[in-house]
Amino acid sequence: MTRSADVVVYGATSAGVAAAVAAAEAGARVLLLEPRRHLGGMTSGGLGYTDVGDVRALGGAAARLRADIAEHYGTAPGHYAGPEPHVAEGIFRRWLERAGVDVEFDARLLGAETAERRGGRDGHRGHDGHDGHDGPDGRELRAVTVTGAGRVEGAVFIDASYEGDLLAAAGVPYRVGREDRSLYGERFAGRQELLPGMHNMPPWVSPFAGDPTGRTEGRILPQLHDRPLAGIGEGDGGVMSYGYRVCLTTAADRIPFERPDDYDEEYWELARRLFARDRREGVERTAGAMLGLEPNLPGGMADGNSLGPVSLSVLDGSAWEYPDASPERREELRLHHLSHTRGFLYFLSHDPAVPAGIRRELARWGLPRGEFADTGHLPHQLYVREARRMLGERVLTEHDLLAGAIPSDTVALGSYHIDVREVQRVWRWVYEHPEPIGTVFTEGYLSVPVPLYGIPYASLVPRRVDAVNLLVPVCLSASAVAFASVRMEPQYMMLGQAAGVAAALAAGRGDDVQDVDVEVLRDRLRTTGQRVEPA
Repeated sequence: MTRSADVVVYGATSAGVAAAVAAAEAGARVLLLEPRRHLGGMTSGGLGYTDVGDVRALGGAAARLRADIAEHYGTAPGHYAGPEPHVAEGIFRRWLERAGVDVEFDARLLGAETAERRGGRDGHRGHDGHDGHDGPDGRELRAVTVTGAGRVEGAVFIDASYEGDLLAAAGVPYRVGREDRSLYGERFAGRQELLPGMHNMPPWVSPFAGDPTGRTEGRILPQLHDRPLAGIGEGDGGVMSYGYRVCLTTAADRIPFERPDDYDEEYWELARRLFARDRREGVERTAGAMLGLEPNLPGGMADGNSLGPVSLSVLDGSAWEYPDASPERREELRLHHLSHTRGFLYFLSHDPAVPAGIRRELARWGLPRGEFADTGHLPHQLYVREARRMLGERVLTEHDLLAGAIPSDTVALGSYHIDVREVQRVWRWVYEHPEPIGTVFTEGYLSVPVPLYGIPYASLVPRRVDAVNLLVPVCLSASAVAFASVRMEPQYMMLGQAAGVAAALAAGRGDDVQDVDVEVLRDRLRTTGQRVEPA
């Protein structure tokens, strides 16, 4: 059986929901395909404390969500940084229902059908002047095959997944991980220096399982990425770490942190050595400094974040492997992150090596009984901070962001720091007298402020030769450095909305996405409150 729609959206992330709703409200028949069972991605999957940056950038779907959250709780917009996860998903569900979007869950991508297109759609001449008579002038995505729904045809497709699975299946070129500084001349590209910082491991923590002094090399402890370091500024394909953003509560009906069936004592030896080092140096860490226990969500819940040298983030190189891994291997990696999360919560609250103050504080907290009931009260969404990035018509770079550039085809504004979370935890010999000492290092964290900047439509669009009817609002065309700022959920929503309106315009006229009239698109976005230039 084959289904069809004017616009087919893959991935019900916040960007996918915004794209589907925008396309439907623009008059297109829309089918939203979600490979799992939930709507909203990280916005409903644990990232309750939403990173906004400059509120002047917020418009369109992001502002609409902010207003709907305020209405739900009877507060002013922005009173809460985000809603409870089930509230976010409920808002997204209502949006889709009101817009008349068909949604298929458990629709994991199995394959894509593409074909060379000659002469343009309906034989029209493209903006590049090519009339198509002497060869192919573009590749067209004809259909996708997904579990459950089978074969799905569309006039225009939108890849709103965090992983970029549809763009990869369609043969659109992409990159994964950090590029070399020389590629775009970016100061902050490539492998970073080993510097101190809140998220980094302090010195003199041994990486060797058999020797806590670090003087006798041996088997490396778990939670380290045991590989040679690239040179400073070299492109090594490094991907910032993933983790689960957990919701925590002090409510009386909270679910306590119990010992997981797969709990591995040695897996947490690195953290024990961190606390032992703290005791030697007179350092006192708090539970908040390990997890972030500020009650910043409605109902007094906290959004647990990756803080400190050992955290909810997994730094053993799993994220480097994930983007191009098979579905089966990705599931193994996801379960590894889930095991890490459960184990970390139990370790901090029970292990005698953990300072008593941290254990006492964690005893007050637990998992919320009213959230994530079908996934063991831990989030349904792994925080895939970055994966593939399309090589499209225009690559957004560090230079665009630091200059506060507002391109003429801007469809949304960005403002958040270039926010690169830790990329890897490694070890190096430190050549101290009288003999070297093996020491653990954390590498990659970076936080660089930027002004308001514009995100161009050309960064959502593949090159015509690669795909004429695909838009990519999440794994957009950007360098690793630039992507680290764009990757915030409000920006994803606004870019999803832009992709949805553009897809409806292209489908309605039979145009390639490269030929959408950008001024018409920008005018349509303005009418919905989207901000396409600074106020």
